[in-house]
Amino acid sequence: MKKSLVAIVLTFAGIASGQQTATQPQAQPAAQPAASQPQQKKEIKDPAEYNAYVGAVQQTDAAAKISGLEAFLNQYPNSVMKEDALELLMGTYQQAGNQAKVIDTANRLLTANPNNVRALTLLAFNERAAQKWADARQHAEKGLQALPNMSKSDGVLDADFAKQKAQLGGLLNSVAGFSALQTKDYAAAEKYLRAAVEVDPNNVENVYPLALASLTGTPEDDVNGLFFIARAANLVKDPTGKAGIIKFGHSKYVKYHGSEEGWNELLAMTATTPLPAADFTIKQYVPPTPAEQAADLVKTKTPKDMSFAEWELVLSAGAPADADKVWSVIKGVPLQMEGTVIKAAPTELQIAASQDDIDAKRADIVVTMGGTIPAKLMPKEGSTLDFEGTPASYTPSPFVMTMEKGALLTKAPATPAKKPPVHHHATN
Repeated sequence: MKKSLVAIVLTFAGIASGQQTATQPQAQPAAQPAASQPQQKKEIKDPAEYNAYVGAVQQTDAAAKISGLEAFLNQYPNSVMKEDALELLMGTYQQAGNQAKVIDTANRLLTANPNNVRALTLLAFNERAAQKWADARQHAEKGLQALPNMSKSDGVLDADFAKQKAQLGGLLNSVAGFSALQTKDYAAAEKYLRAAVEVDPNNVENVYPLALASLTGTPEDDVNGLFFIARAANLVKDPTGKAGIIKFGHSKYVKYHGSEEGWNELLAMTATTPLPAADFTIKQYVPPTPAEQAADLVKTKTPKDMSFAEWELVLSAGAPADADKVWSVIKGVPLQMEGTVIKAAPTELQIAASQDDIDAKRADIVVTMGGTIPAKLMPKEGSTLDFEGTPASYTPSPFVMTMEKGALLTKAPATPAKKPPVHHHATN
């Protein structure tokens, strides 16, 4: 958020009020026009009131102008020029560096006119700086609602007024969006920040939060988020910050697209393209289904070269033809394997052989032993076991393979290292 934007609020307030006094006639005050009618000039009837107003606004010294405007507002609290005087006073306090009085005057402005856009913008900005997110968003949203009906002061050119409203709208959307982001309202944050970026696509202080809102919300707006995170990487000047944004954007891109293909091209494009085109898109990677993984596995590996976990994938999720290709090879064939004991009984072992099932402590193999296991050889639950079994049947879901003719395997003891021969030396 740039302070120059707040200066715009105050500068335009000062310019508008100053220009209006130059042509102020001494006539009847005009009523506030309806939104659909041409705006009428505000006119002061009482010459003394008019002179007090003109005398205050024409002061060149800030202290003298503040004194004059405060005296005018105190003497003429119901003046038709009250709102204009408060706007000019707000700008003059800013010029004098009295921030507390700037905020106080903004609140006085809202008492006079609850829809004063400049006061709402100033308060929203200051609340954002103070991290008062709810208040900042509330004032910003109210400012956005009031902005279309904001009145143009006398002497301000239409082009200048249109520019001012656009700048105020950008600032209000920025504050509302950033405040929404801090409270994790990602949909609102994306809406407001996108509007702010439309006004100023080169302001990284809006572009980067917009990318975060797009990539963090549910559902994520990945395509636009990836565009703006790449754009932010091009806009940020600090090398460390740039590297961090690129790293974050790259990881999000790879996760969405499935590879880094096209990432460097996106960085290059967003260096010169401020906003995504209407047809801009990034292809999303869709992971293969378990059935598709099983089909690919059968095409690339023979059953005897597969791990138990790969057998489990094909037999539980593969098409019948793929499952048959595996089962016809391993059924009835004695297999020597390793697994984790889930439950042990003298004639039956429940074992987890795939890593997923080991982690879940779920048996995916039930082995009927060829004989009773001696008590001294009974495996402990949770221990790693080498065993042999012959596949007899399986249940696809939840997957369990039944084996017969089970036997415990014992690893051959390590061969002890040979001791070097001892040589006896004869003594003379």
